[in-house]
Amino acid sequence: MPSHHQIAAAARIGMLTRERDTTSASAQALRELARALPLDAATLLTIDPLTGSHVQVASIGYTAAASQALAGEFVATPWYRNVVRLELPPSISEDAQDAGPRFRHGWFYAERVRPAGFRDGVTGALRHRGRLVGLVHLSTESADAYDTDARRLLASVMPALAALADPLAHAGDLHGLAMEDAASLVTGDGGVIDLPGRDRPRVLREEGGFHALLDAFTGTGGRRLRLLWPAGGGWQRVVLHRHPAGPGLTSDPVLVHETPTELPYGLSPRELEVLTRAATGQTNQAIAQALFLSPRTVHSHVEHLLRKTGCASRAQATALAVRDGLLRPDPDHLARFVER
Repeated sequence: MPSHHQIAAAARIGMLTRERDTTSASAQALRELARALPLDAATLLTIDPLTGSHVQVASIGYTAAASQALAGEFVATPWYRNVVRLELPPSISEDAQDAGPRFRHGWFYAERVRPAGFRDGVTGALRHRGRLVGLVHLSTESADAYDTDARRLLASVMPALAALADPLAHAGDLHGLAMEDAASLVTGDGGVIDLPGRDRPRVLREEGGFHALLDAFTGTGGRRLRLLWPAGGGWQRVVLHRHPAGPGLTSDPVLVHETPTELPYGLSPRELEVLTRAATGQTNQAIAQALFLSPRTVHSHVEHLLRKTGCASRAQATALAVRDGLLRPDPDHLARFVER
């Protein structure tokens, strides 16, 4: 039966999942574990969603070498497969009761754990929304510290630890995305990370210049860009968000958020293009040259878009376009539309 002290620590760990700074919250969660369970060292690991490698989120008590071994070498042991397979986190002191290889008889215990002074340890596989997202390791210099009750207590807080370890847990929440919206993270080297429960945006699945636009946005170092883009046989309202980097994510990922839409105000694709170029400050003559149109045709497009948007002037229309993201920018001139 857990003590009142242990229940309070478990409750505090659960509350930490609400924190946006998951790195600090993870470190605090390990400190709370130290109040509830016997431990001299602990580490929380996340799984990089692109490479599958384990990355440390927070650690207390382990040396750098021990932390590196737990993140890099432990997954190659038969004991790791045991951890992933079992619902109740196995411990060194009670592994004889679980099917599978004995950890005390393995090389990792002999070469990494025992020389570090630890006599007992427990490891749990962290799952969030049905996905394996990381590991939690606890170690102590005391023998036979992690009995069945201790393992059950750790199991009770593992869902909260998994939410902290999952690098994708709050990607949508941070930017207020509706549940039905498509969204993915794009890393600095062009890798795409699909978010749980969300479709990959169509703009990332099709050719058509969007990836060049995304590269240009990344190069600006800006915070957000709103635009309209054709994909999937229709138009998409797209928002590019600079997403905070963290453990398990490469630096400076961009969240691509997509919602199907109709062109606002009944604008035609050409009128949207003219409006976007007007918003960059181009004259009708410059727009005509860029789009291979006559100045008279551009003038007609401007008149039409003014009437459709209800704007009294070209300046008012361009202010509306910037304010509401009524833009289809080219990579060469999107910098002026990026929010910083």
